[in-house]
Amino acid sequence: MSYKKIGISLFLFIFVSSLSLFSTNILSIKLWKKSNKGLTDTSAVNAHITKALEYAYHSKKIDLVKAHIDTAESICMERNIEFPTKLHLARAEYFILTSDSRNALQEGTLAMNKAKASNDKEMIANTLNFFGRYSIMTGFYFESIDHFHSCIDLAKKNKIKILVPWSYYSLSGLYSKIGDIKEMQNSLYKLIESATIDKDTVFMLIGYFQLGTSYTERNRDYKKADSLLKICFDLAQIRSDSNYTALSLNNLGWNNYLEKRYNDGIEYYKNSLKYSLPANSHRNAANSYGNLGTIFRDMGETEKALMNYQKSIDHAKEINDLYNLQWVYSDMSELFLRKRDTSNAFKTFVMFKKFSDEQIKKSSTQGLTDARIRYEADTRNKELELLSLRLRNHKIVIYGSIGLFLLSLAIFILILSRASINNKRRISEMNHKIAEVTQANLRQQMNPHFIFNTLNSIQYYMYQHDKLATNNYLTKFSSLMRKVLENSRHTSVPLNDELDALKLYLDLEIIRFKEKFTYEITIDEEIDTLLYKVPTMLIQPYVENSICHGLVPSENKGYIKIDLKLKDDYISCTIEDNGIGREAAMIKKNKSENNHNSLGTQIVASRLDLVNALYGTTLKTIYTDLKNKEGEPEGTRVEIQIPILS
Repeated sequence: MSYKKIGISLFLFIFVSSLSLFSTNILSIKLWKKSNKGLTDTSAVNAHITKALEYAYHSKKIDLVKAHIDTAESICMERNIEFPTKLHLARAEYFILTSDSRNALQEGTLAMNKAKASNDKEMIANTLNFFGRYSIMTGFYFESIDHFHSCIDLAKKNKIKILVPWSYYSLSGLYSKIGDIKEMQNSLYKLIESATIDKDTVFMLIGYFQLGTSYTERNRDYKKADSLLKICFDLAQIRSDSNYTALSLNNLGWNNYLEKRYNDGIEYYKNSLKYSLPANSHRNAANSYGNLGTIFRDMGETEKALMNYQKSIDHAKEINDLYNLQWVYSDMSELFLRKRDTSNAFKTFVMFKKFSDEQIKKSSTQGLTDARIRYEADTRNKELELLSLRLRNHKIVIYGSIGLFLLSLAIFILILSRASINNKRRISEMNHKIAEVTQANLRQQMNPHFIFNTLNSIQYYMYQHDKLATNNYLTKFSSLMRKVLENSRHTSVPLNDELDALKLYLDLEIIRFKEKFTYEITIDEEIDTLLYKVPTMLIQPYVENSICHGLVPSENKGYIKIDLKLKDDYISCTIEDNGIGREAAMIKKNKSENNHNSLGTQIVASRLDLVNALYGTTLKTIYTDLKNKEGEPEGTRVEIQIPILS
């Protein structure tokens, strides 16, 4: 080729490209002017995006898709409106149509990020559907299946119509592509089910047609194919859809031809032509005439066969339908071979080869385009993986350095603080041991005090020569001593053991003072006397004080009530008597020659202080003077806050 011819060709190419671009721009301007009529800016943008997606999904008119996208972008830029999520999705669909996988992925990712940021479930589902189809185009079939199933789950959960049957339709195409007929048919059944629920007759038509067609040859089942294609025909009639009416009749004809039911096949193809010819559907007409030719060929009616073959060729050439042209010429060649007309057999075979090669070339070109797209996608993924690996390694180095610094700092702080902690712990242990020894000393002080008082009582009975009382007293005293000695071996005992010792003590005192008083012990139902532990011999000194200083000096019959209630972190023990009261007791004590201080209650007070120091509590003893309406003393109430020990 000369340089002159190259220059002319280059000029023509640039001129045609410029003309195409100019016509697209003119179309965009017209759409821009039209968009401002009666619409707000946002409404106009959304209207153009909707139109762009409609053309992208259905007619595949790339120039109209681009024109509507450009118009929407122009409005956004002029009015300073942020590109909506749907516009990024429309751009992604446009780049899929133009086989620009890199920009399609970029726009799809932007759409997904914006949809997730605004929690727009419908847009997330639409973008998942886009990524499902994008992954088929780039050859990532497993990723595609995941995207479609995610889209279906989200669409079902949020009741988003169209997307569920559409995703099942795309899945059926994918499974067909990889040769998984079972999953393909399963997807089509689900498509029909979801479309029926949504009352979407378009996808119902598609589902019944595709499923019926799948049973005509692959996984052949004459009855299923016949039944499903007839349902498709009925739906197409209801919708007045001439295309699917013709298609369903064509495939019904082919299904009967394969069963050698030639007359039924002829009727179906002739009926199909009644719909395809008025609609100028050359592809359907070419297919019907071609199959009629083959049926007449197999029936031995050569003239009818050739006449129908020729009509098929005429319709196919109208739209350069390579598929129908190549198989019709192949069947014609077969007819001439049967008639031993080798000359025409050769001529028609040459035509078959011509159109077959063109078909292969076209498929190869598309295959090369698909391969290029897959190569670009694979290269991009590897680049992303490499970049991700580098970033990950960089992060590891940074995190490692930070971690090493923090570890060194932590070790340094640990070394500094450990000495201080050890010193505090040693001091705490020493204080704890000192407190335990002190408490043991106090117990030892209390027990002799109690025993001394009890022996005085026994001595009193012996002087009175009351053998029965002395014997009874000694029996109870021995039981009490056993209990006291057993309890004294422990810092704390179950409340039940403490109360048993207290009851024995009260019984002894009742005998000693000849039933001068009675007593009552009530326990809160929430208190588990076997589970809860308390310091030993804590209640008895207060009861002893109440008897000796309150009840014995009184002329009336004495009464002591001991009530135990569970509080948040301690047991409240209330000892209430009807004695002479603290003031009268103090006066009587001052007049008495035996000016004796109550050692037992002093020891208990000291023990409570130790318990508070050991366990960080603030428990105390509360005294209340009881008086009648005239203000005269009528007893004393003491509340002891007893700690619950483990």
